[in-house]
Amino acid sequence: MSNKGLLDNIKKLREMTGVGFKDCKIALDETKGDIEKSIEFLRKKGIAKASKKMSRTASEGLALVKEDKGQISLIEINSETDFVAKNKDFINFCKELSELNFRMKGDLDKLNETKMANGILVKDNLVNLIAKIGEKITVRRANFFDNSNGRNFAYVHSAIEKGIGKIISVVKLTGIFQEKNEDIGTKVAMHVAASNPLAIEKDKIDKALVDKELEIIKAEITNSGKPANMAEKISKGKISKFLNDNSLLNQLWIMDPKKKVSEILKENSSKEPLAIIDFIRYKVGEGI
Repeated sequence: MSNKGLLDNIKKLREMTGVGFKDCKIALDETKGDIEKSIEFLRKKGIAKASKKMSRTASEGLALVKEDKGQISLIEINSETDFVAKNKDFINFCKELSELNFRMKGDLDKLNETKMANGILVKDNLVNLIAKIGEKITVRRANFFDNSNGRNFAYVHSAIEKGIGKIISVVKLTGIFQEKNEDIGTKVAMHVAASNPLAIEKDKIDKALVDKELEIIKAEITNSGKPANMAEKISKGKISKFLNDNSLLNQLWIMDPKKKVSEILKENSSKEPLAIIDFIRYKVGEGI
C-alpha cells in the first residue's frame, strides 16, 4: 500500500473509531489494510473509543425495491438520523446497492464483495461513506423473490421516489385472477404494509411468540382480580383474537373491514383459487 493509501485509511479509521494515529496505523498493519478487521482489532485490544460510531444505533434510513420481469428484490440500508437518509450521497449509494442487490438475488455476502460503478467493493464504499458522512451506516437485510411458482407484487408506502420508502411489502400469489381485478395482488401487498401480519396462517405464527403473549394475557387477567376459572376462559378468547389479528388470511381486509383477507382472495379468484404462498414486509428500523 502506498503512503497516501495508508494515510487515507488511517484517516478513515480515526474518523470511524476516534482512536489515535499510532493505534490506527498498528491496526492497519496487523490487518493488511482491512478497515473492518482493523475496527475489530482495536475493539479486541480494549481501546475504549474503538467502536465510537459503530456502536451507535442506526434505525433510520431507506428501504428499496427493484422489479424486473416478475422478479423482485428488497434491501434495507440504515443510518442514524433521518437527516442522513435524505442526503444525496446516501440516496445514490442506496440506489446503486438496490440494483446490485437484484443481480445478487438478495445475497448480502455476495453484495458486499461486488464492485460498484467506481470499481470499489461495496463494503469499502460503505466505509468511505461512513467516513464522509460521519454516521454509522449499515446494510441491514435483503430478500429476493424469483418468478417461479407464482406472481410477485410489491407496494411502497409513501414512496419518496419510485421504489424507495420507509415501508415496503412484497407478496407472492398463485392461482388465476379475475380479469377485472388484476390489481388485487398489489392491494394485498398494500394490506400487508398496513396490517403487518406475522404469518400467513395462524398455526405458522412463532410458538414462542404465542406462548409469551399468552403468559402476558394470563398475568394481566390474574392481576385484575378475576377468579382462576374465568381467567382461563378469558385468556383463550384473547389469544384467539391475537392469532386472528396477526395471521394474514384471518385479518380484516383494510379496504372492507367486514371481510377477511381469505374472503377477498376467494371473491377475486377465477378457475384456480388464489392463494398467498409468501410475503415480507420491511419497515425501516423496526426491531433495531
